[in-house]
Amino acid sequence: MLTKLTGTDSHNFALTILRLFLGIVFFAHGGQKALGWFGGYGYSGTMGFFTHQGIPAPLAFLAIMAEFLGGLGLIVGLLSRIAAFGIFCNMLVAVLMYHRHVGFFMNWGGDQKGEGYEFHLLAMAIALAIMIAGSGALSVDATLSGDADRRP
Repeated sequence: MLTKLTGTDSHNFALTILRLFLGIVFFAHGGQKALGWFGGYGYSGTMGFFTHQGIPAPLAFLAIMAEFLGGLGLIVGLLSRIAAFGIFCNMLVAVLMYHRHVGFFMNWGGDQKGEGYEFHLLAMAIALAIMIAGSGALSVDATLSGDADRRP
């Protein structure tokens, strides 16, 4: 089972680039939510916001951890398929609960009531690629699955 979760092509640097950038973006967002870094509200503020929006506390906790720990997992390439799944679910819920009502485009001009869902679709596509193909090169997953030692 672990091999199915960690198996990847350890020579695929395209996956590595996708994994690293998605991980950095979501680790930063998770840091805002979990620890109050980068101007965020921290764990209690974020939990209060999510539960006020009608999200049950256990799911709000999972959303915060998916971004924070999932982002960290993607950066190092550890259980990247699981981390990408958590981020995919977060983005899907964000689109369905809020952003779809605003429209497709981000609020570049400041004239919309919120942000569109174009960013979320990009994050979901990257997460889906990682869920399908794995962590790529320079990942803990490649080492755990034994793929780091194989040569093409």
